[in-house]
Amino acid sequence: MHSQFANDQLIQLKQTQLNARASFVGNDSFVTQVPNLNCEFTQFQSHFQDCMEMYAEAEEVAAYLDAHQEWFRRCAYPMEVEPIRENGYALVIGRFGNFGYELEPKIGLELLPQKNGIYRIQTIPIPNYVPQSYDVDFQASQTFVEVPTKEYFQGQNYDDKRLPPAITRVEWTLKLNISLCFPKFIQKLPQSLVQTTGDRLLCQIVRKISRRLTYKVQQDFHCSRGLPLPKKSKRLPILHRSENRE
Repeated sequence: MHSQFANDQLIQLKQTQLNARASFVGNDSFVTQVPNLNCEFTQFQSHFQDCMEMYAEAEEVAAYLDAHQEWFRRCAYPMEVEPIRENGYALVIGRFGNFGYELEPKIGLELLPQKNGIYRIQTIPIPNYVPQSYDVDFQASQTFVEVPTKEYFQGQNYDDKRLPPAITRVEWTLKLNISLCFPKFIQKLPQSLVQTTGDRLLCQIVRKISRRLTYKVQQDFHCSRGLPLPKKSKRLPILHRSENRE
């Protein structure tokens, strides 16, 4: 038979656990285990490049990209998006993980106005939010290459009545740095597995943000103008470099 003291202790223990969990969630920490804040961050760096075709002249494509307030949130769905400044957005990207370690990063992105024909996207701080156990630096740029429609298709059949005189090829590059403070059980793994974990997280984040957003922007642009959608590229982003630094 339990004493009243034991029951009170059990209730107090459960309440303490609930309070700790509430504090953990309320601090915007998305790591499934409480992070070890004393550990050193491991940095992973990668460069990617890819492109998308837009069946329109460069001037029309530029006008569309300039009006990102009209399409960005729609094209970023199902990622959670919140405007945080004139050209900035806070994104909850999704849940990623490997070897039992999971992360749900939230980053701020700013779509800078065109300068000398180049569009840039960079990370910005999110007001009242401090990421725990991770840091993401996302630096992307887009440039236009306008190609005559006849030259673009080169002997292929196409409906020239529905297409403009020129096709715009949007080429983008991405430099992505991610710093992770792994929990102790990850730190005890062989370095090769730690490297695999970081590389996989990088690829998942790039695929989630860049490739999906690129395709949905392409789809949104063409559907809104009654244009045929270019065939989806089968190429994956090209990985130029991937390294980690202690």
